[in-house]
Amino acid sequence: MRIVDLFSGAGGLTFGFYYKLIDGQFLKNENCDIVFANEWDKAAAEAFGKNFPKINMINKDIKKLTEEEILKYISNKEVDLIIGGPPCQSYSTIGRRKYDDKAKMYKQYYRMLSIIKPKMFLFENVKGMLSMKNPNGGKVIDDIKAKFRSINYEIDFKVLNAADYGVPQNRERVFIIGWRKDLNINWSFDNIEKSKKQISIKQAINDLPSVPAGENIKSYKGKQPTNDYQKLMRNKLGGISCHFSPIYGDKIQTVINNVIQGEGKNYINQLVDEGKIPEEYRLTSGYNNTYGRLIENQPSTTITNNMSTPSGLRCIHYKENRALTPREGARIQSFPDWFEFVGTKKDITTQIGNAVPPLLAMKIATQIEKVLSEV
Repeated sequence: MRIVDLFSGAGGLTFGFYYKLIDGQFLKNENCDIVFANEWDKAAAEAFGKNFPKINMINKDIKKLTEEEILKYISNKEVDLIIGGPPCQSYSTIGRRKYDDKAKMYKQYYRMLSIIKPKMFLFENVKGMLSMKNPNGGKVIDDIKAKFRSINYEIDFKVLNAADYGVPQNRERVFIIGWRKDLNINWSFDNIEKSKKQISIKQAINDLPSVPAGENIKSYKGKQPTNDYQKLMRNKLGGISCHFSPIYGDKIQTVINNVIQGEGKNYINQLVDEGKIPEEYRLTSGYNNTYGRLIENQPSTTITNNMSTPSGLRCIHYKENRALTPREGARIQSFPDWFEFVGTKKDITTQIGNAVPPLLAMKIATQIEKVLSEV
């Protein structure tokens, strides 16, 4: 498969095509040739380069990527597949939705399809895209379908939950699959293999060492994996990165210390109302599930770029009195411990939180590869 990755981020989608899972380990997929990847964010592009050094990374705004450049990169050979997920923040139902430049990035995806004309494409975004409206009152998804069909593509789309595909996280995202009308392609999301059982957050990360406040842990400290998922995620060389936790102020630390699994802001305020903790710890801002503690025997809630911020969505460790570390967030996203992230803490959590979980990408990739092999 000759593949182009757009809006690549650190490479979650690319990982799913670049590797195959064989006998409990990630091995290079020799049938995968990523022609080039494009990402505008410098830190994310650098992270991609560290993890996929043999892939040509074009670190520039996709709007400035000209047709002449694109044709030079792909040469005269046909491209089988374009993959990518344009920025999703504008569509998110959490926060203020707006039809801004990021919301229009699907038009750049459409432009790339028009130029490259791959056999198939894979487009990923948040579920909120399905209900987002443009300034004319029409739905963005209808505009996307019309545009893609206008350049000779049939499409199908479905909301998939990563937890159904071996990822220890309830993460619902919409996936659009398109294929050229002139090709005899039979696509069905139902053919993507699901996992037999879901993986809990405890099963995903309880082999990672504890992290005291203010410390950055760089080894497993003798802790051993206890299940197949942990064995798959482990860095065989023994080192880990991005496993650090800050020192919190008194209010945040007190809130964390008192919240129990499955509860959050409202529970803390109930404790205040009952006189169990002082009034000064009342929480007056945020959503109902902010300052929320995760439940150990369930998949994690959705990992976002606020995964290490207690006042963000539910991200407090199920047992320890702190938010998740970036490495724990990466584990929950199904990035192996040897996968590198680059930049500031915000850069790193954004690279992790914005990614398509590699194991989900791998399940989709397997089915796309099978379909393309029959064309």
